[in-house]
Amino acid sequence: MNCRNVDFIGRYNPRRLYPLVDDKLKTKYLAQRHDIPVPGLCFVVREQYRIRKIEELLRPLAGFVVKPAKGSGGKGILVIKEQGAGYYLKASGKRLAIGDIKRHVSNILAGLHSLAGTPDVAIVEELVNLDDRFQGYSHQGIPDIRVIVFQGYPVMAMLRLATQESDGKANLHQGAVGVGLDIATGRCLKAVQYSLPLTAHPDTGKIFEQIQIPDWPGILTLAARCHEMTGLGYLGADIVLDQARGALLLELNARPGLAIQLANDQGLLPRLRQIEALTPGHATTEERVRYAMATFDGPAEE
Repeated sequence: MNCRNVDFIGRYNPRRLYPLVDDKLKTKYLAQRHDIPVPGLCFVVREQYRIRKIEELLRPLAGFVVKPAKGSGGKGILVIKEQGAGYYLKASGKRLAIGDIKRHVSNILAGLHSLAGTPDVAIVEELVNLDDRFQGYSHQGIPDIRVIVFQGYPVMAMLRLATQESDGKANLHQGAVGVGLDIATGRCLKAVQYSLPLTAHPDTGKIFEQIQIPDWPGILTLAARCHEMTGLGYLGADIVLDQARGALLLELNARPGLAIQLANDQGLLPRLRQIEALTPGHATTEERVRYAMATFDGPAEE
């Protein structure tokens, strides 16, 4: 942890660039300027008095996601699959009333879920539709792919799968499953929940070893492009696969956690040092992705 904080985050991530990724709204606008696909933005709520109009704003949406601009660790994210006459249905099947939605948005604005507890902004996004190829691998939620990018090289990746315990959210500390992914192929290496190994999803029974991420080079390229987009040398890119639009950038993290090492059964440090030793590095994103796929391939050695 100290090595990550000092040698990589502290050295390669200038503090002045943190707001680009700590604020999800800024990240979304920045990605759009760089032609990086993101989930569609429906609207933003910045002031408490605007909450009284939220029912009208939500009415045209079949499903949607409400999230704090400056939240972290999945805190404050509310996913609504559908709405009907006077109710809003969560992925878990629980019904909420408009009063619940307004209260949630009000808490976001008050900073209840923000990184520093400061006043925040509520973002309402289009709902990502699950790619059919992930049916059964995630329970009541959309899986995402976390890619660690160092100096523009994708060095490690995992698939995060929602569970009943994680309330449909793909956050490992809330009980989601982390599936390590081979950088060369996008295939499953190992899976863990709360750092303990498992072979099948705890809610659906789906076997993990059959996982193969589609368009894997394209996903790695999307993640690697975030280095140039932000200027950050060490970051985590979270990507979702939408049934219609394909790979979308969900958010970025300037301080990605280290649980990805458990999911891959490998340490990050040797890969990071290998990239540091490259002199010179590769000139283009495509070259960096090809290098990573050729170099960091295969399962961990026994």
